[in-house]
Amino acid sequence: MNKLKVNESVFESIKHTDEYGNEYWMARELGKILEYSEYRKFLPVINKAIITCKTSNQNIDNHFVQVSVMIKIAKGAQRKVLDYKLSRYACYLIAQNGDSRKKVIALAQTYFAIQTRKQELMEEEYKLLSEDEKRLKIRKEVKENNFDLNRTAIKSGVKDLARFHNAGYKGLYNGETANDIAKRKGLRYREDILDNMGSEELGANLFRITQTDAKLKRENVDNEYKADSIHFEVGKNVREAIIKNKSITPENLPTPISSLKELDNKKSSMKI
Repeated sequence: MNKLKVNESVFESIKHTDEYGNEYWMARELGKILEYSEYRKFLPVINKAIITCKTSNQNIDNHFVQVSVMIKIAKGAQRKVLDYKLSRYACYLIAQNGDSRKKVIALAQTYFAIQTRKQELMEEEYKLLSEDEKRLKIRKEVKENNFDLNRTAIKSGVKDLARFHNAGYKGLYNGETANDIAKRKGLRYREDILDNMGSEELGANLFRITQTDAKLKRENVDNEYKADSIHFEVGKNVREAIIKNKSITPENLPTPISSLKELDNKKSSMKI
């Protein structure tokens, strides 16, 4: 731990996201960051946090999910061990039950407290937004993350960005390309399909984009074929998660009456 820079980026670096977009941390990884030399020494802190969670009338299963994972042992062999998938709130409770005399524990207490409250405020504010306001907000995030994805794709060996993006759309939209989506929505030539999506559809695409970017980086992809395959695979995984959650698949969601470009033009004309 001494070799790591002790700041909030340490906790961000071990954050994971599941197929539904939920953030979580693995207990064994968190324990190392919090300077517990052995997992068995970290378990009493986790158990105290679970008791605190239960006392607060929270559903433990929503915050502490016990899972089996494989870890490397001597000579490249692997062994199955128990671990926990922890919510942000669970990490906060663990930090609160740790030794605050440790600099990293004190940092964790502050970080998870602030981030938990920030997430609560963001969710409260988001609920108050109108559908068009939600669309504008998510479309901005999609644009920013698509820019990052393009840079990552190029570094991963992608030369044909149009084909790369169509691979993602095909996975998410059951084989449809960007042109197919545009035709189905009845859009004019070169009209942006993302500007003609509701907040739910934009959210699915945002998740596809961010997860593809993360996977390309994580696997150090260095050829176009692999990058295209990963984008298709992530898009398909997001689609399967939507179906598993009994939600509406993207191609069956309604197209908004007004495009975001029309909404922007309307706003501009009102300011004049």
